[in-house]
Amino acid sequence: MSDVPGGVPLVSTFAELLDRARPGGATGRRRIIGVAGSPGAGKTTLVEAVLAGLASSGDHRQEGWLAHVPMDGFHLADVELARLGRLDRKGAPETFDASGYAALLRRIDAAQGTGETVYAPAFDRDIEQPVAGSIPVLPQCELVVTEGNYLLVDDPAWRRVRAQVEEVWFLDADADADGDVRRSRLVERHVRFGKSREQAEAWVAEVDEPNARLVTATRDTADVLIPGSLQLPG
Repeated sequence: MSDVPGGVPLVSTFAELLDRARPGGATGRRRIIGVAGSPGAGKTTLVEAVLAGLASSGDHRQEGWLAHVPMDGFHLADVELARLGRLDRKGAPETFDASGYAALLRRIDAAQGTGETVYAPAFDRDIEQPVAGSIPVLPQCELVVTEGNYLLVDDPAWRRVRAQVEEVWFLDADADADGDVRRSRLVERHVRFGKSREQAEAWVAEVDEPNARLVTATRDTADVLIPGSLQLPG
């Protein structure tokens, strides 16, 4: 592992990430790790790869010892965004329930040892709406990985989210040519879920990219930096 010019440790291999994520120590305390990055950076793909790598590592822990809790479950519903006049910028920081997100992470942390299953919301991309009670964090869960664009944003509501996360990794998908890949990925995602290509390209330019610039400005406050080009298994 090396440092980038901003002083943030830079991960060079997937194995380093697995070592960094793996629970351990005498306390056995439940860990909450966050992954931040711009829209379309590949955060979900990275998290799924890390969790799959840990699950197959031969640690022989109980089923349910890992959980993936994305920020996207805290999208405000379209009906509320319309009431607030924010529907045309869905995905911006102010279109999420950041306080609710922080409260859930705090509850997940406090539930350790109580035998309680904590339920988190998910985001259904087929209907483009949050769905409550979709993701169980079981009593035996040792590691929760949460991911979202705004974990490092310096705003009161998002600082409360950051306070509940042990460390935040930043997936940097805008280095070199990776930014073009990220934007293309976003356009294809919007097309896949119902927008015309023209609408998708306009949305990426007018909504997603301003959000990406905001997120990129937070990268030097991360605990570790992950290059978008990092080789994942498979």
